[in-house]
Amino acid sequence: MKIQSPPINQQELMDRAHTLAGLSFADVAKELGVRVPANFKRHKGWTGQLIETYLGATAGSKPQQDFVHLGIELKTLPLSHQHLPLETTYVCYAPLTNITGLNWQNCNVRNKLQKVLWVPIEGERDIPPAQRIIGTPFLWTPTPEEDMALKQDWEELMDLIALGKIESVTARIGEVMQLRPKAANGKALTSAIGLNGEIIQTRPRGFYLRKEFTRQLLASAFR
Repeated sequence: MKIQSPPINQQELMDRAHTLAGLSFADVAKELGVRVPANFKRHKGWTGQLIETYLGATAGSKPQQDFVHLGIELKTLPLSHQHLPLETTYVCYAPLTNITGLNWQNCNVRNKLQKVLWVPIEGERDIPPAQRIIGTPFLWTPTPEEDMALKQDWEELMDLIALGKIESVTARIGEVMQLRPKAANGKALTSAIGLNGEIIQTRPRGFYLRKEFTRQLLASAFR
């Protein structure tokens, strides 16, 4: 695989991202010397990794921005034929223990979302992966209103975690962001706070942006 060096500044990152617009996954894979899978059943996350590699992202799976030296996170956004988000957007794992002193200003959700490079991609399953086209990227920084909406959801969800109510949290909670199980399979377990303050075992959880929220970001970027 051809490894790209990290972009030295935001302008170089955006220039690289704009060269992706209009290319197919096959075009990018060929340039990087990788093979496009026939489907994504066993290759979840392949698209994000492809674009990360092309753009020179350095974080990998670390809990920091993909371009930590630029303070920018990378997110792909699979779209329908109608150019609407097809799925929620994973942000990061939720801390379920050792959360004393954690607040919106220092949490990983805010760290990840303080500046995001969104790369829209064709995501409909009837389009073979190799033929899917990459759209025009856009850089997003939350407005004060968006930051407040995210903060309110994060605080509500973290309050429930702190009160030991993790097992009663459903995906319906949260206006723009939700908390859902996040694991390779249902057998994966992690520690969390129980109702009586004891440590229990539960499935790992992740924060996800709702489709309506990312739809509004798209609409604002391309109006």
